[in-house]
Amino acid sequence: MKKAVKITVNILAWIVLVFALLITLIVFSSEKNNGVSNIFGYMPLTVESDSMSPTFKQGDMILCKEIDDVNDLKKDDVITFWTIIDGKRVKNTHRIVEVNNVDGSVSFITRGDNNSADDEVPAYSSDIIGKWTDVKISGFGKVLDFLKTKKGFFICIIIPLAVFFLFELYKFIATIIEVKNGGKSEKLDEEEIKRRAIEEYLAEKKKSEEAAESAADTAEKIAETAEKAAEKTAEAAEKAADTAENTAEKTAETATEAAEKAEEIITGKTEEAVEEAAAAVNEASAETGKEEA
Repeated sequence: MKKAVKITVNILAWIVLVFALLITLIVFSSEKNNGVSNIFGYMPLTVESDSMSPTFKQGDMILCKEIDDVNDLKKDDVITFWTIIDGKRVKNTHRIVEVNNVDGSVSFITRGDNNSADDEVPAYSSDIIGKWTDVKISGFGKVLDFLKTKKGFFICIIIPLAVFFLFELYKFIATIIEVKNGGKSEKLDEEEIKRRAIEEYLAEKKKSEEAAESAADTAEKIAETAEKAAEKTAEAAEKAADTAENTAEKTAETATEAAEKAEEIITGKTEEAVEEAAAAVNEASAETGKEEA
């Protein structure tokens, strides 16, 4: 984590440094070139009016490029040139609407995209500053103008550069101290490695204990479930035994009753048969007596 923070801080510091150096070049080059910054042939310029709206607007920053040969310019190109407005020599950026070439002398009729009439004064080849590269940054022109002021340059350039060099000085001193205390640093690194190893071991041990506790809880729940199932099975078996016993008792009672009834029936029929036999014997004896008489 600390290493990532250091890398991020270093990247940001170098970005600030590059930006500060770029602005410094823009400021100093503009002072030497009639207010027009020129960095390797490219010129960042601030739009001063809305005459080219909506192509770009006041306060935008546009990037123009030096022209090697004005004869390469053609209709519809957007150029920045020196012109006279209200008696003052100022920069203007408009679109070419017509190219005039008289006896080798080239001039350009220009007009703003937001204007209804052509510019009164043509742009001559000696007045051309550069051609727009179609690159613009909305609103950054105001920032660029502020950075060109003494106050803006001090706040946005001098202070960041001072902070950057102080930061680099701190890193340099820290590196020297680290080199001198190399043995201590290595010892600290070893202790840090040991500490991390112990922490990882304890963490793994804690995870294992938690897993064992979880397994024990699961086994306990399974045992409770099995015990409850066994109890329910025993209760069901007991009920079934009671039901069978009751059924057997009822069956025995029914059989006893049936036997008793059968015995009563048999006994009754036997007595009737004996009585009938006795009556028949008596009747036969009476007839025999009659015959003898």
